[in-house]
Amino acid sequence: MIGDLALITQPGAPSRQGETASIKKALPSALHSVTMTGDALLDGGDVMRVGNSLWVGLSKRTNAAGLRVLRDIAITQGLQVEGVHVNKGLHLKSACTVVDGQMIVYDPDALAPEDCPPSEYTLLPVPEPLGANILPLGDTILVSSTAPETKKLLSKRGHRIHTVDVSELHKGDGALTCLSLRIAPAQQWSP
Repeated sequence: MIGDLALITQPGAPSRQGETASIKKALPSALHSVTMTGDALLDGGDVMRVGNSLWVGLSKRTNAAGLRVLRDIAITQGLQVEGVHVNKGLHLKSACTVVDGQMIVYDPDALAPEDCPPSEYTLLPVPEPLGANILPLGDTILVSSTAPETKKLLSKRGHRIHTVDVSELHKGDGALTCLSLRIAPAQQWSP
């Protein structure tokens, strides 16, 4: 959702394409919804808010046509949309996470810094792939217990870390950001 607009995407994973009808029904009637059609594919895990931009992962689940549909809608709300090539993994939010208003952690095997749009954010490579998929909550950052070196790295940078055993979720390609729905307070965006 952007303002009073909702984009009903067309997920790239065939197993998820049946979800869109129920999502549309669940949205408040006051929202204006636009349904993606044609060859456009966009997975929510490939969309990450970075300041006043939306970074869109071009992955196995999101294509350039999907990025263009989102860009056409987002521009009406004053947001830029930038594509980022995801070289490995499920989607963009598997490859990187906004930690706070200054830093993004990323998996260097999945994402090349030169492929990222210019921004004021520092890009910090993490030593484990699952260390790139963390969940900032207030002044605490949740990190998978399978990423102990990432925990140390972020702790040394002054962050309060809480480890969570989500190893069973990792078996199905799930992780902290994929399995969380964060809702920002009105008129605010959290990282």
